[in-house]
Amino acid sequence: MESKKRGRQTVALSHPPAVAGFASIVGKKEGDGPLADTFDLVNQDDTFGEKSWEKAESAMQKLALSTALDKAGLSASRLDYILAGDLLNQCIGTGFALRGQDVPFYGLYGACSTMAESLSLTALLLDGGFGGCAAAMTSSHFCSAERQYRTPLEYGGQRTPTAQWTVTGSGCVILSAEGAGPRVTHVTTGKIVDKGIRDANNMGAAMAPAAYETIKAHLEDLGRKPSDYDLILTGDLGSLGKEILLDLFHRDGMELPNLEDCGVLIYDAEKQDVHCGGSGCGCSAVVLCGLILNGMNRGRWKKLLFCGTGALLSPTSTQQGESIPCICHAAALEGPKD
Repeated sequence: MESKKRGRQTVALSHPPAVAGFASIVGKKEGDGPLADTFDLVNQDDTFGEKSWEKAESAMQKLALSTALDKAGLSASRLDYILAGDLLNQCIGTGFALRGQDVPFYGLYGACSTMAESLSLTALLLDGGFGGCAAAMTSSHFCSAERQYRTPLEYGGQRTPTAQWTVTGSGCVILSAEGAGPRVTHVTTGKIVDKGIRDANNMGAAMAPAAYETIKAHLEDLGRKPSDYDLILTGDLGSLGKEILLDLFHRDGMELPNLEDCGVLIYDAEKQDVHCGGSGCGCSAVVLCGLILNGMNRGRWKKLLFCGTGALLSPTSTQQGESIPCICHAAALEGPKD
């Protein structure tokens, strides 16, 4: 069998699966931001009609999945797999959202890298011939994440200048082994990177080195340059993390003028008081499933590298003084077939 590996971390897909449908569901604050018109649904009620924040997150995932399936012209019964996860303990947002779907399911946890992780693994499954159609999905909710990782909203704690705002949103991509939509052509699997950052309110500084290592590995494995892509998109380093990443490459003598970050794009930093920008599983998911895939379908970008970053900490590890291990997974996408 011909090996698909290219270097240590990258795989070139022989039969790149295509995006058949995608959807982005967000809350009110995200709908007040600069990307409002790229989302499928902006709900003005962040409870989504539910009695708890956790149930609201599950409701978002249900909406994202059903909307993506509708846009793909498919029913859930056509899916061979769903690969999904969220930020909550034991991925309850996802587990409760998918009960009753009767679809084989892989639950994932990659923190804010979960969209890139689910997209990568879904593409690998379909390229390997293990199915014809599958969904990659994730979500986060500001209120459920704050309660779990920091303090309940009622506590009224102040946020540090380096903090980021957890996005209330869910994104879903339906991949098909056949089709003309944007295609996932390469996958670069990240490695754990831990530079000793212990500040749970400075995710950008913790995750930037992981993004640096994965992007560097991707380019080296394929013998490519940043200019080979119309866009290199990280998610979600925020403004500080993006600055650190650019500096790390600058020290190597390499510039990334085509770098953007989902956490920077999703909010208006001056008007919305989000400090260093957006974060959470839903951040890169809704930017990918809104601005990016719509843009690719219109020809705005033909080749891009989507790099999801995640901080693999927990409230327990933070309280015990542990540093923050991080990860970045990358998926290369090319535009629709002519």
